[in-house]
Amino acid sequence: MPLNSRNWLAGLAVAGFALANQPAFAKESPAEPVEIGSLSGAFLAARIAEVDNDLNGAIAYYKRALSFDPTNQQLQQSLMLGLISQGRFDEALPYADKLKEVPDVERFSRLALAVDSFKKKDYTKAEYWLKLSLESDLDRLITGLMTAWAKTGGGSPKDALAHLDKLDGPEWYKIFVAYHRALIAEGAGMNAEADKAYKATVDDITAGSAAPETWLRAAEAYAGFLAREGKKDEALKVLDKSDEFSVGRPAVAELRTEIRKGMPIPPLVQGPTEGATEIFLNLGTALNRGGGEAFVRLYLQYALALEPKSDIVLMQLASVAEQQEQPEEAIALYGKISKGSSMKRVAELQRGLNLADLKRHDQAITQLKALLEAAPDDMRGYLALGGVYASKEDYRSAADLYDKAVARLPNPTAENWNIFYQRGIANERLKQWPKAEPNFRKALELFPDQPQVMNYLGYSWVDMNINLDEGLKMIQKAVDLRPSDGYIVDSLGWAYYRLGKYEDAVRELERAVSLKPDDPVLNDHLGDAYWRAGRQLEATFQWTHARDMKPEPDVLASVQKKLAEGLPPLEPKAALGTPAPTAPEVKQQAPAADKKTETETPAAPETATIIPAAYKVQPGQSLWSIAADKLGNGNRYIEILNLNPQLQGDPGRIVPGQELKLPEPVN
Repeated sequence: MPLNSRNWLAGLAVAGFALANQPAFAKESPAEPVEIGSLSGAFLAARIAEVDNDLNGAIAYYKRALSFDPTNQQLQQSLMLGLISQGRFDEALPYADKLKEVPDVERFSRLALAVDSFKKKDYTKAEYWLKLSLESDLDRLITGLMTAWAKTGGGSPKDALAHLDKLDGPEWYKIFVAYHRALIAEGAGMNAEADKAYKATVDDITAGSAAPETWLRAAEAYAGFLAREGKKDEALKVLDKSDEFSVGRPAVAELRTEIRKGMPIPPLVQGPTEGATEIFLNLGTALNRGGGEAFVRLYLQYALALEPKSDIVLMQLASVAEQQEQPEEAIALYGKISKGSSMKRVAELQRGLNLADLKRHDQAITQLKALLEAAPDDMRGYLALGGVYASKEDYRSAADLYDKAVARLPNPTAENWNIFYQRGIANERLKQWPKAEPNFRKALELFPDQPQVMNYLGYSWVDMNINLDEGLKMIQKAVDLRPSDGYIVDSLGWAYYRLGKYEDAVRELERAVSLKPDDPVLNDHLGDAYWRAGRQLEATFQWTHARDMKPEPDVLASVQKKLAEGLPPLEPKAALGTPAPTAPEVKQQAPAADKKTETETPAAPETATIIPAAYKVQPGQSLWSIAADKLGNGNRYIEILNLNPQLQGDPGRIVPGQELKLPEPVN
């Protein structure tokens, strides 16, 4: 079962984006390719390296290909993007200059030249480079915001704000434009205008749910602004509001302490270069939804070119490296976080978890133990070290560690739910259910309706043939809250399977596989359900598919046996709850991100106009429950997702008070 310690920790540092969970070894490449004697051979080798996320190798092979065809613009373009994505910005500039008039790539080439002009404080030249012949909505937002900062750098902040007034676009523009308006106005001493813009940004909860990291950055900037204005209580209220988006965020905790102590609070963004960096950071984090890692990485490298020591950018790049299965690179990036940063401890914990992903468990344990000894009341240390023990299947050590953590929590709060959840898992794996169940219940007491906990507890009950009604209802509620989580949906389908409700099992397991098609266990489960539902041909296909996904050895052996023999006949009068022939695997939230292939030019995300709202979300609702209540079928939640681009395909982004467009109900 994959564990989530790294994901949870990184979320505290960089607004909770789901990160990759099981990175593989990073690939080392020679500075120059060897034994490539043709253009086609070098190009093919470069493409293969790209597919493997081996950017150094791809760069070397593209250089080799260009030696055969020096004027080939496609090769120049691929090489330029590879160099920027790998942080070799200065090497990319000559290629950006060669491609500055090529419409299909100018969004990247001219952007690189504009970044270089910002670094040189040549803002007039930067404005020139920011004029594109072809622009998507995203391109227009980037160039518009950067032009405003260039005008600010040129000494014309009023012109900058006027430029932002003319920046028309989709509804999702609002949070970015308002936030940067506030930053520019504050920097120009236009405090009334800044206050108005900051307030508009943090009051827009709907926009905040679509771009949470940008909203959180705006809240931090606003709190600092209010503190500098002598409005300490108002500043603290803004930070309290930010806790609703991300509990325990280190930057917020540090800022809250500084404000309470009356310490001087510098502006979050100071000057045009930092403003331009903020643009790339904001959009990079907003686009980081899985599958777009190559695109996100490119923008974050633009930001790092502007501010090479930016801790928040380094943290984000490290998380992308994890998503792209490059733990060595992630370790190196975490190591660059400055010693005095509020993110330093999280970075060190993340480094330990990446060491464990590289199977360097002893080194990981040594590092994490040292961090834990240095701050024995920091629960993040227990979660990180416990996660390493669990990855080794050393559940005894994990359980003992969590016992020590709980002993240091005389008055646990909502943010401590994960300690009890992980202790419950460790004891359940040790087959000590009387110790495990109270921990799951305590986790739910601290964080009612937490989907992961309800999923694990509910399924465990069904698996043990106890509390069947309550367990099934608990899993169903977890699905209502996380309808797009393939693993939780799988638990519901597998619970139906264990209860002998095979048609229901097929329905839910088909949905689970559609949500997470690359997981062999989910495909194996669906094969079992098909077999019991009398659909043997489909079962065989599904098991074959699971086998070809290279599952863990125990799953592979089970699948091969079923392909050879099928499932054994059910015993006569099999009761509901009779254990099924194949043991299930209970999954946790946020498994490994899908491995994607990079293209030569990362395609800009599609944008759409937000459709006018028609329904206001009520407290406790999910997209599934809204679809079930208003449309008569919970499965229609996907239609609501499609009609509301501000959700960016993530049902978990809805918040009370948010307005949504609903499709017409079916009579």
